Amino acid sequence: MSEYIGFGSLPDIVHRKTVKKGFEFTLMVVGESGLGKSTLINTLFLSDLYKERNESSYEPPQTAQIEKKTLCIEEQGVKLRLTVVDTPGFGSSLSSDDCIRSCCDYVDEQFRAYFAEESSIIRKNIVDNRVHCCLYFIPGHCHSLRPIDVEFMLNIHEKVNVIPIISKADMLTEKEKIQIKQRINDSIKSHEIKIYQLPDCDSDEDEDFKQQDKELKACLPFAVVGSNTILEVNGKKMRGRQYDWGVVEVDNPAHSDFTKLRNMLISTHMPDLKEVTEDVHYENFRTQLISKISQQAFKDRGKLKRDSIPKLLPALDETDILLLQKEEEIRRMQDILVQMQDKLKTNNEKSNHNLYLAAQKSLENENKKIENVINV
Repeated sequence: MSEYIGFGSLPDIVHRKTVKKGFEFTLMVVGESGLGKSTLINTLFLSDLYKERNESSYEPPQTAQIEKKTLCIEEQGVKLRLTVVDTPGFGSSLSSDDCIRSCCDYVDEQFRAYFAEESSIIRKNIVDNRVHCCLYFIPGHCHSLRPIDVEFMLNIHEKVNVIPIISKADMLTEKEKIQIKQRINDSIKSHEIKIYQLPDCDSDEDEDFKQQDKELKACLPFAVVGSNTILEVNGKKMRGRQYDWGVVEVDNPAHSDFTKLRNMLISTHMPDLKEVTEDVHYENFRTQLISKISQQAFKDRGKLKRDSIPKLLPALDETDILLLQKEEEIRRMQDILVQMQDKLKTNNEKSNHNLYLAAQKSLENENKKIENVINV
């Protein structure tokens, strides 16, 4: 008798469906011009996203802009739709507010667009353009975080996974890299900046993976070197930079943290970056947006109720009522006087004249009563 149920094949089915559907990943790169952002991206994904640029004559814009490039990559039958969001002109203007605002606004716009598609009637084939990771480039020659670095990360760390990068690490000695990393980590801690935290390993993970995870955590921020130039050294081809004093190998862990960054970003922690974006950053945005919509709907509903209530006349006190009664009596007496005057014109009898005088005297008495009420 077989004890086999069949659900053991579910991981294989999920794997096949996921591979068939492919993956989506959006990466934002932020930093001043000349820090090697484009070169690093091309090196990471073995592509040429910025081939239209002539690096020797390229001049970045004077104001921060958003440039989006989409690239479809396939490796061993697995498809990746990669979107790279670049920020040329970042830090070029005197004020950093516009630069920071444009980056934060872009992240919010993608959250808002995803929320709109998620809330629509037809939710099939939703395209995820949310920013899953932000590589923030810090100049190695600054030896620590600058005010613009602190301000940017504090403004965006609640919206996206921030990974600090020390650019052009080949300009630094090994001792300098250690010192700069320590200063940057101290500054991040003192300013309470929330950078991406690598998750802890499960207890059942193998020792090699635990050691790799430990090295990755100790490596932050990553000090990297990027290059698309293929060099041949001692009969071996490699990507690197040729200097008078020697060769810097991009993929050599002793020269650069590039390999660790690539493995973390693409191989080991891409699913976690997407999960944190979904469960933390997007959920916070979604909660705040729904709260704003609810508050606005409550205000509109209250305003509609107030507008629908008929406006009542103000309550009258006893003095007002008495004045209204006296005014009505005066109107009646005035009507009588008008009638008497008409009669006097046609009839000059003395009796009618006396009656007219009596009515006029009565009117004067009523006026005095009204004055007394008003004075009271």
